[in-house]
Formats: sequence, structure tokens, C-alpha cells
Amino acid sequence: MPLVLLGLGLGLWQWERADEKRDYLSALEAAPHLEAPRQLPPDGSHLTLSGHYLPEKTLFLDNRVLDGRHGVAPLTPLRTDDGRVWLVQRGFLASGASRETPEVGTPEGRVTLLGRWQVAGKGTPLFGPNREGQRIQRIQLDAWEIPFAHDGWLHLEQGPGRLAPWWTPNVMPPSRHLGYAVQWWGLALAALVVMVIGGRRLGRDRSTVAKSFRSNKQESL
Repeated sequence: MPLVLLGLGLGLWQWERADEKRDYLSALEAAPHLEAPRQLPPDGSHLTLSGHYLPEKTLFLDNRVLDGRHGVAPLTPLRTDDGRVWLVQRGFLASGASRETPEVGTPEGRVTLLGRWQVAGKGTPLFGPNREGQRIQRIQLDAWEIPFAHDGWLHLEQGPGRLAPWWTPNVMPPSRHLGYAVQWWGLALAALVVMVIGGRRLGRDRSTVAKSFRSNKQESL
């Protein structure tokens, strides 16, 4: 019975995840286009920012892979015309297996950037310090000792300083969650069938043993 309940529960969870993904995809499609907003932009918003890069503040998101190549993602703050600072994830930079600090060119002068906004979340688990030299294991704004306009970052899609894109919204399609739900419910049904058949067989075996015991007892009398 615990296995049946587990399968039913996991199937329901996957069904609910499918609903959540449908809502998230709908929100991405309806994401607004904003220009240097004063309020925290909704996750997935299309932003336009104009200002100057701060190349001396560049850090590198470690352990990125693109087309089988190992590299990093340069993260360069941008000071917009109103004086606020935004973090810009610029794309993929191949670095190979070397642990030397990567080098990346950064445009000078005023730039206008367009990209997709990602609100900061919990991120992947950390095993040890997040920052090692100029490399970080996951994006955390406290790796920079500067205040940012909002808690999140821009994935650069158009504009000076853009590198090969590696990031896409990590969204498993709803259909896959529905498939997992059906699989879990199928396993629960199979476990229930096995339990019922096994229970019946056990009942018959007990009945047979009981009859044999009574028969032997009568014969002994």
C-alpha cells in the first residue's frame, strides 16, 4: 500500500507541475518590454538598458558548456544613465581546462543593450565558497561589493559586448510532466494489481494449509 500511495502522490505532483509550467510559459509569452524600470521587473521581461559597462567589475560564471566546449560566462555590471547598476550576463566565453583568469574584451563608451530579465532565485547548491578569484560558481549579487538596481540580472540578447548565447529559460515542457504523471500512476496501478493478486493467492494458500491441517488432524483421530 505505501508504494501505491507514493505513486499516486508523485503522479499528482507531476500533474501540478505541468499546470505550473503552462502558467510560466504563458507569463513568458506575455512578458512586458521595459526600459530601465524603477520597480523590480517581472521574471522574463524584455529590458532595454543604456549606459556604460564597468569592465573592472567583471566576474566569470564558471563551468559553462556550449557545443562540447568548456568555458565561462562573463558577468559585467552596467551603470545606466540614471546612475543605477545592473548585472549583465553576456554569453559564453571558451576557456578550456585552464584555471587562469579568463580575458574578455568589453566595449567602451555608451551602449544600449536588450535582453531577457531573470529574477534572482535560490540557485544551485553550493559546495564550498562561491567565489574563487574572479570566478563564481553561481550568480549571487553579493559576490560584487556594489549595490544593484534590482535583485536579478539581464541575459544579453542584443547589443555591444554580446557573446555566443548559452542560456535559455530552464523550462521542461508541460507534456513531459504529464508523461511522468502517467508513468507514476501506471506504477501505482501495477503495484495495486500485484498487491491484490498476491493477497488473493496468499488467502488461497492459507485456506489450503488450513484445510490440509484439519484433514490431517481428523485422520490422526
